[in-house]
Amino acid sequence: MEEYLKSTEIIDWQHPDIISKANELASGKINLNDIAKSCFEWVRDKIKHIDDYGIQMVSCSASEVLQSGSGICYAKSHLLAALLRANSIPAGFCYQRLSRDDNGPPFCLHGFNAVHLSEFGWYRIDSRGNKEGVNAQFTPPVEQLAFSVQINGEVDFPEILSDPLPIIIEALRHYKSKDELWNNLPDIQITSGNKSLKAANPSFEPDA
Repeated sequence: MEEYLKSTEIIDWQHPDIISKANELASGKINLNDIAKSCFEWVRDKIKHIDDYGIQMVSCSASEVLQSGSGICYAKSHLLAALLRANSIPAGFCYQRLSRDDNGPPFCLHGFNAVHLSEFGWYRIDSRGNKEGVNAQFTPPVEQLAFSVQINGEVDFPEILSDPLPIIIEALRHYKSKDELWNNLPDIQITSGNKSLKAANPSFEPDA
């Protein structure tokens, strides 16, 4: 479980600003579930999704997302993981492959989190940000994500990773504006019947 608590270049939860916000969100709460919910709802509601708000700035590391107040789904998941880990709550990364327009190709990856709750085990949460047609909530043990797999070609990958996928970091670091990023969202090519990140990308070894 230590892998899901570590501080890294991207999940830089030891940054003073992350620690300060994590402490603020945990203030007055004893139950770790309540702290996890507080962190989730704050990232979901207070960090603006750059496409929803037409924000061009692309952030990547947790501290960058916090300082900018905005990010795409991947970036928001980085910040949420950092806030959870700063409160000693294990957090990982999950991905879905979704249609860009809900009607087939092109497809792209969507990123969100899983949090380990002592009472329930791993529980997946999506801080992408709610809007019309999107209603993600923190209601363990019942999962309520932003999106679900609906059509052929979409995949809900089962792995819970301790680090974000490298192709996600590469995209966030390479593209300098939301418009550039939006036209080049990361995707993983899949074969018929593939339901795992490892099968989709054999060179990538997911965490045990």
